[in-house]
Amino acid sequence: MARILAKNLIPGMKLERPVVNRNGLMVMGENTELTEDLIEKIQRMNVEAVFVQGASKALPPREEALTQLDRRFRNVEGTPQMDMLKRLMREHIEGLYEAHGSENPEG
Repeated sequence: MARILAKNLIPGMKLERPVVNRNGLMVMGENTELTEDLIEKIQRMNVEAVFVQGASKALPPREEALTQLDRRFRNVEGTPQMDMLKRLMREHIEGLYEAHGSENPEG
């Protein structure tokens, strides 16, 4: 199970938990496969995030992940291709945390 920000949902994902409105009424049940229309509905309801099916691994704290990245690239700093690769990896790592909507997302 993974907690995904509403802005990062994609069609085909299936809900792990029901989506409820502000009054506590269920508007989408678990196992609902998300379509573009349903994703737009979730976003219009101002739902921050939902739980979707699929294996999710807990990520280490953001700063730990970025420190490990720096450590792995320290011997090749100044190499244009490796600098670009490191930048892309940093953007990917930061995107993972943004997608989970947390500094320390859990699975």
